[in-house]
Amino acid sequence: MTQPWKSDILGEGFEQQTLNLDGGAVATVVRYLGAEPEWPWTLGGAPVNTGIDADVLYVHGWSDYFFQRHVAEFWHRAGARFYALDLHNYGRSLSPGMVPGLVTNLADYDADIAAALSAMGRSGDPGRDRPLILLGHSTGGLTLSLWAARHPRMASALILNSPWLEFQATELGRRAIAPLVGLHARLHPLAPLPPVDPGIYTRAVSATLDGEWDYNLEWRPDRGFPVTPAFLDAVFRGQATVAAGLGIEVPVLVLLSDKSYLQPKWSADALTADVALNVDAVAHRSLSLADTVTVSRLPNAFHDIFLSPEPIRRQAFERIGRWLPMALQPSDAEVWEARTAGL
Repeated sequence: MTQPWKSDILGEGFEQQTLNLDGGAVATVVRYLGAEPEWPWTLGGAPVNTGIDADVLYVHGWSDYFFQRHVAEFWHRAGARFYALDLHNYGRSLSPGMVPGLVTNLADYDADIAAALSAMGRSGDPGRDRPLILLGHSTGGLTLSLWAARHPRMASALILNSPWLEFQATELGRRAIAPLVGLHARLHPLAPLPPVDPGIYTRAVSATLDGEWDYNLEWRPDRGFPVTPAFLDAVFRGQATVAAGLGIEVPVLVLLSDKSYLQPKWSADALTADVALNVDAVAHRSLSLADTVTVSRLPNAFHDIFLSPEPIRRQAFERIGRWLPMALQPSDAEVWEARTAGL
């Protein structure tokens, strides 16, 4: 049974809908219906007001949920209909007693995505629906990449914000430990693995420390959710699929920092780097996604590009705005160009 839309925790302009999935699980889709905001960011000296008639679906990363109001506002200002999905066992979809982030196969999220697309009013017929732009961060970027490959022609463009396409220790490291992780996933799927997050990323982004962002610490803990063999095995299998080549049929934009900081101790360098991914390994692996891939490196960006300092966020949005006209299918590009004439 479809649940009604109701007010969301993000406040004015945001609504959420609970999506009932098989087995009693739920996901949550958030939409933004706010009035056009006062917007300081520009493209080529002109206000960002592209008038793009498209749907945007955002999917978060590991140990995360959607709280980035400014991302929704950007797309709304561009004329798109913005939606974000809190996957089952994450964020708004996480209830007491659930194992946070529990998943054994990233394809399990197909049901969440299908329910979200239905809630967005999409028919499933690419010829009848508005263009669909998929926007994924970290593990969400990996999940959406795999989904786009399994569902050809359902999306018009794929934008990946620091996607976790490859293991931090590169492909050789993943290949070396994947069999052991797979064995543990079969024998002890929920046994916590040794902690790998010393809290450096939280220190960089949280307003309670050196960052500027306020968010729910139960849904996005300081040191992340405990990593389980089941989850890591699902990620490794997804990354191996990417490495073999996905053949995604739509243009792909990959946004990455220009450098990584993967040390276990705090340093001011963490404020100018991705502290979660080996960005060089991900940049290389991005070329396995599709025939048409644009890799855009942003100097000093954080792991979540859109949580970086404001000048970097602005640059990221400007790069998206320049890329989309070329990325959309010809009929969509003609609409874009007509509506942006004179900007």
